[in-house]
Amino acid sequence: MVKPYPASGKRVEPAQPQAPSPVLNAVKLMYAGAAVTTVYAIVSLATIGSIKTALHKADTTLKPKQLDSAATFLVVGTIIFSVIVIALWLWMAWANKEGKTWARILATILACLNTLYMLGFVLQTRSIAVVFPALAWVIGGVAVYLLWRPDSSAFFSRQGSA
Repeated sequence: MVKPYPASGKRVEPAQPQAPSPVLNAVKLMYAGAAVTTVYAIVSLATIGSIKTALHKADTTLKPKQLDSAATFLVVGTIIFSVIVIALWLWMAWANKEGKTWARILATILACLNTLYMLGFVLQTRSIAVVFPALAWVIGGVAVYLLWRPDSSAFFSRQGSA
């Protein structure tokens, strides 16, 4: 509720409580998750040149135009997917820092979906390429853990009732 300040008649906005350290640490981890995703996208795009070779080894019946189309699809898909994931990291960081109760729940759901993605990725990939997604998965898991700590829950409860 906004009340006028008695001496000046100006409205004074109530102070928003500062997020506790577990929430602030979770927010920092979410920024780190966005950074890791950015680096992963850059590395993926830098190594995309070898994708045609890998596609040709996987299916020797593909014609050059089909290889070009498949490689283009993978590049565009990587860019779109990366932008969406980076935006989600940044959005969740902002919303959780603001104490939005729905954001804590959505961050938890996204971490669970990331767990399913990681399982599929690990089962399909037997290379060093698993390092970045695994790092992002750990970052997300720790961030969610911090969001559900008692101090964090008290902060989100206060924000939800305001």
